[in-house]
Amino acid sequence: MALPAIPAGSADSREPPDRGRQVFARVAQPSCALCHTFKAAGAAGKIGPSLDELKPDASKVREAVTKGVGVMPAFAGKLSPEDIEAVSQYVAKSVAVLK
Repeated sequence: MALPAIPAGSADSREPPDRGRQVFARVAQPSCALCHTFKAAGAAGKIGPSLDELKPDASKVREAVTKGVGVMPAFAGKLSPEDIEAVSQYVAKSVAVLK
């Protein structure tokens, strides 16, 4: 199923999780899906930790995406604050279902 096109930088935590999924799968470069396993996004990356197992909350995702962690690059300046918030909320809400 194709995701609807949403202009970059238009998402915040009140929007549908589709924007967060888009950021995870396609907007962030390199894509989050390239490195992370995350069932909600259909991602099976083997470089970074499995988000399904890690189950991070939104603040941990936001900090990791903004500043980077280990070999993961920082996305501050590469993604808008709105896109960082959208992907943080998407991951946190998706893994909360698994808890």
